[in-house]
Amino acid sequence: MNGALSWPFLRLYLVVLFYFSSNAILNVLIPLQGKEWGASNTTIGLVMGAYLFTTMFFRPWAGQIIQKHGPTRILRIILILNGLALALYAISGLGGYLVARMLQGVATAFFSMAMQIGIIDALPEKDRSQGISLYSLFSYIPGILGPLLAIGIWQEGMDSFGYVMIGLAVVTGLFGYSAKLETKEDEPVIDGKGGKMLASFTQLVKNPFLFRCSVLMLGSSIIFGAITTFIPLYALQMESGSAGIFLMLQAATVVFARFTLRKHIPSDGKWHAPFVMGTMLLLALSALCISFSQALGSVPFYVGAVGIGMSQALIYPTLTTYLSFVLPKVDRNVLLGLFIATADLGVSLGGVMMGPLADLSSYSFMYGMCAILGVVMILFSYKRRTEPKWASGRESC
Repeated sequence: MNGALSWPFLRLYLVVLFYFSSNAILNVLIPLQGKEWGASNTTIGLVMGAYLFTTMFFRPWAGQIIQKHGPTRILRIILILNGLALALYAISGLGGYLVARMLQGVATAFFSMAMQIGIIDALPEKDRSQGISLYSLFSYIPGILGPLLAIGIWQEGMDSFGYVMIGLAVVTGLFGYSAKLETKEDEPVIDGKGGKMLASFTQLVKNPFLFRCSVLMLGSSIIFGAITTFIPLYALQMESGSAGIFLMLQAATVVFARFTLRKHIPSDGKWHAPFVMGTMLLLALSALCISFSQALGSVPFYVGAVGIGMSQALIYPTLTTYLSFVLPKVDRNVLLGLFIATADLGVSLGGVMMGPLADLSSYSFMYGMCAILGVVMILFSYKRRTEPKWASGRESC
């Protein structure tokens, strides 16, 4: 095998698998245990959202720091930080969970940027979308069995929770220490001055390519965040619905779709409006199915899980690959960091914003609002006829 499936890249994907295994468990256990301790949906949303909100804050700086100090050195440092965060879960309550989520957020900002920058730099243009899609695929593989394991731990009284977290920290650290990531030697080093970084933030609005993709990623991620945070609690209100099966179906769909459809994700630097609009339509319909499932039963609940998984499999690699072509090369790493930060912000807001909405109304109503947001994203996906050219020298159509 060669390209995105060669052995050096498979090693990187395995590190990704171990790293994200803890989240597959924590995404279920924190809401369930939080509710057991008497926390409101708003509080649970804040704790869950703290992880990717912190990631969002640090990610724009991650690209330039990795460029300056090298991804391998940074990787080893953040694996230690991640291990400390996982150990904290084993010895603390809900307040400690908040601190641990923030530490994980810092680590993930650098981990994911190091991996994705390394993949983009090392692969030829025609294989970029496959590499990014496989990175995302391996980050979702733990979600197939992780939710069922989490429910088992919770039902048994959390006795084994600490041992599982510490075990994952040790395995991830040992396996990831030997991984090597290198950026291109001729890649320009980004100026680390604050003015340069602040100027990059303005590109979120000034650059039409980055603006469109960031808005789409933000809206989609709000829906994904609401799913991740509140499905374990929503399922408890249903007569015939299991959060473990839902999240397993969702993750399995992501894995299956990203592997089987990786060659069909656009990788030519052009904006494929029908493809993106269709994906957003699928996301909106899936959220609507979940909204109706408390009244209609488990069938639309699980259909929604498959649809959400398919949407996740397509949206992120499509937008990331497109931006890797059209962004100015000199600022690409920082601007990609800003884009990925919008995904982090969206998932965080999915918990922070939708928690109070669920407290004031219901989970069904909240997921109905997610469906409306998906419809708005369909309209935003439509491509205007003309767009200015940017420094990459490529056009969007």
